[in-house]
Amino acid sequence: MKEYMKWRDGERKRLLSTPIFSVDKIERTSPDGKQGDFIVMNNPDWVSVIPLMWKEGEGYVFIMVDQYRHGSESVTREFPAGLTDEGEDEESAAKRELLEETGMTGDLIKIASFNPNPAFMTNRQTFFLGTNLKKVSGQSLDEMEEIEVSYVPVKDAISQMGSGIYDNGIMMAGLGAFLRYISLHPEIMEEK
Repeated sequence: MKEYMKWRDGERKRLLSTPIFSVDKIERTSPDGKQGDFIVMNNPDWVSVIPLMWKEGEGYVFIMVDQYRHGSESVTREFPAGLTDEGEDEESAAKRELLEETGMTGDLIKIASFNPNPAFMTNRQTFFLGTNLKKVSGQSLDEMEEIEVSYVPVKDAISQMGSGIYDNGIMMAGLGAFLRYISLHPEIMEEK
């Protein structure tokens, strides 16, 4: 980090608290003395699993979930994902979300971690690639969740991501992380 560019914090005031995020106004001073108030959104960290498996007759598929999203008022198709609970590490959260949403367990490989919008968000999004997957239970969804599991050929997800039901920007980032990872580890996609 370029420490010489870091702004100093002054007064911080909580403007809003909700069950999933809070909003603060922070007074900050630049290294050359400029002062201003800035808004930041404090979110828990997010995790997503990109579950990849070989399906006879179809080749490699992603295990994805369809659910209604209240912000866009639409059903989206996504990789299993969720929030990291307080005190929970990101890999444990990813394993929990994969099991809750799909009933599956497997091996996880961390492939990316980034800030979804550093202009005003404080959290991190971490992606794991899920391999060697096994169905061990049914879904265990939160009270307000309704999720359908879909097996999507990788080529279909790649060609459609960013359009129609694949309308989630974080999933675009996940697909980008997946494509980068398999370009460095092509053995992951070898035919069975």
